[in-house]
Parts: sequence; C-alpha cells; structure tokens
Amino acid sequence: MFRIPSWKRPTIASRITLSALALSTALAGTPPADAKTLTAVMHSDLRVIDPGFTTAYITRDHGYMVYDTLLAEDANFKIQPQMADWKVSDDKLTYTFTLRDGLKWHDGAPVMAEDCVASLKRWGRNDGMGQKLMDFTAGIEATDAKTITLRLKEPYGLVLESIGKPSSLVPFMMPKRLAETPPGQQIKEQIGSGPFKFVAAEFQPGVKAVYVKNPTMCRAKEPPSWTSGGKVVKVDRVEWITMADAQTAMNALQSGDVDFMENPAFDFLPVLAAQQGTEGRNPQTSWASRRSAG
Repeated sequence: MFRIPSWKRPTIASRITLSALALSTALAGTPPADAKTLTAVMHSDLRVIDPGFTTAYITRDHGYMVYDTLLAEDANFKIQPQMADWKVSDDKLTYTFTLRDGLKWHDGAPVMAEDCVASLKRWGRNDGMGQKLMDFTAGIEATDAKTITLRLKEPYGLVLESIGKPSSLVPFMMPKRLAETPPGQQIKEQIGSGPFKFVAAEFQPGVKAVYVKNPTMCRAKEPPSWTSGGKVVKVDRVEWITMADAQTAMNALQSGDVDFMENPAFDFLPVLAAQQGTEGRNPQTSWASRRSAG
C-alpha cells in the first residue's frame, strides 16, 4: 500500500486492510490550514451503509468511520479495551463490561449499557462468530447504565476475541432504537460514537459518501494501534469518490484532484515508482509512489 505525506495523515477510523490503515493510523504531523478535506477513491463503491447487513468490506470500512466497538484488536492481534473495560469471573462464566466515561452518540445522547446489549444481540443474530457466542450465552443484560453482563452456559474461550474481532460483520455499537431494527431490515440512520459523522444529505449510493469530524468523540486513552486505541482525526471532512475506471482514478491522483487511491492496479506501480523523487514538490501525488510496509 501507499503512504500519505506526514502533513496529510489523518486518523479516519481503525480499519483492516493495509490500504485502509494508511488512512486510519494516527501519525505525527499537523495538516496545513487549507488541508481540511481528504478525498479518497476507495476499492469499491459504497451502496449498503448498514454494517450489520452485509459482509462487504467497503461497508465494514464505512462502519469504522462512523461507529466504535466495545473491544478492539491491536497491531499484535491482542484484544484491547475500546469503549469498555472488562473483567472475567473466576469460573469463566461471567464477563462484565463497564463503559468508559464520556461516551456519546453523534446525536448527543449518552451511550448506555442497554444500547450496547441491543447492539450485541443484533450482531449475534447476523454474524457467524456472533451466533456461536450466543450459543454459549445464557443471558446478556444491562445491569446498570454503564454495565453489560454476559453470562455463559459453559466456559467459552473466544468471548473477547468475538466481541473485539475486526471483520467482517464487526460488533459495532449503535443506539438501541437502531439496533432493534427488525431482522431483514436495514437501519434507518447512521448514528454511532466513532470519529466521523455520516452526512446523509450528501450520500449518493455508488457515487459519493461524505463524513465530517465528530468533535465530541471520547477517545480511548490507549495509543492508536490497528483497530484499537484513541482515534485522532486531523481533517474536518472526508469524501469517498467512486471512479470505476482505474485509469481515471490514477489520473486524478496524479493531478491532485484526489488525495488517496486505496487499491491501485499493479500495472500502475511502475508509473508511481517513477515519481518517487518528486516528494516535496508535489506532496499530493508523490506519496503514492512508495510502498508501505504497514
């Protein structure tokens, strides 16, 4: 994958693929005053925006823009606290998750344990790993405003790994009213607690998706690492632009009309490599010529 120059490296969201990580990892560098919008050509056009409705990676990536998770996986594949801390009973039958302070949904309402219970139940109906976890689950409930209690029928070794998994139906947290959408229907709003707010008025399915910075996001206290840790947003707005033709997208990248191309064809790598010495003269295009080691 390809790196963004230091002045234009935002944390959009914790994402999975190396190409997405080039956008999502919090890196040093302050963008200049005019670097407020980042325009990206992603690997696919976005049509379905309910991250619990399809396993499409582009929808999952959209989910990481808008939503957050109780737990998350770091760069060493270890499960870390994200929205919640946890403890496990000695008999391994009770998992208690405590929401961290200051969590709010994009509409300003506080994140409540009952929201997360409903979110986990919806995920558990739709996702294969979630379904297996629910097979072992005796009950899951909000025991107070900030506490989610998961009780098992018998010990199950993948509880934390299930709730913190990064793909493909991710257990994203959303308000209870959305999580209780009847099975087979998509949620009607995109309200999460993640680093960006979805701009529904500007969404053109298959053409354009727009996100704006969530100024009230409560960042995790841990440093960012893959899908875990505090998400640092350094731009005000992100636009995903669909360009079905790879050559058109490549031309737009080279001209500076777009800032990021997630999945350039291998045929274009020699052209990108030829621009390797141009960084500093045209920072919007030359960053794409360097392969990232992750």
